[in-house]
Amino acid sequence: MTSGRAGTQGWKMSFPRRTGPWLEPLMGWTGGDDTIQQIDLSFPTLEAAIRHAKRLGVAYEVHLPAGEAARGAARARDRQSGLWSDATLSRLGLSEMRQTYRDAMAGAKRRGDPKGGDDGRPPIEVASDASLSLEARRSILMNWAYTEYLQDVASTEGMPENQRESQLAEVERALLALEAAVAADGMYTSVEKGRAA
Repeated sequence: MTSGRAGTQGWKMSFPRRTGPWLEPLMGWTGGDDTIQQIDLSFPTLEAAIRHAKRLGVAYEVHLPAGEAARGAARARDRQSGLWSDATLSRLGLSEMRQTYRDAMAGAKRRGDPKGGDDGRPPIEVASDASLSLEARRSILMNWAYTEYLQDVASTEGMPENQRESQLAEVERALLALEAAVAADGMYTSVEKGRAA
């Protein structure tokens, strides 16, 4: 059984053939003795369609419209990234900054933040770049740390194209230096000056 949106009318449940069709030799029409494939059931919500399929005891697949599936995948990625950043901040002793980093990361697309590491600069230079806002620096470094973490995981799972020197520790040091500089004087000062303090 499959289900998907039928226009704006809710959800439609349809059933695949259980037996193959046969070809009528004289006229060339296709026929079959499996009538289940002619049935389409409509439901107001996806949950109602799933409950009905479970009551019938049939296996089912849900086919979301392309845009809806992509939005769902993006929400799942953002949720996973947010959970990872919360854990990282806790590990670095910056757990009180969780909401600040969530807000900074949420505005990354709107600001057009670059991807960390693409320009060849080390993380500490990104942390001390006065041309970037504090929110942009936080977002770039945290997203960079998450990317490094994912690449480390891929390397340990045997993906040879990702066997390279990890920059995760360096990015985490840059995050700590950035927050130390902000805490030292509350201004957008150079991280190098903040590290010396």
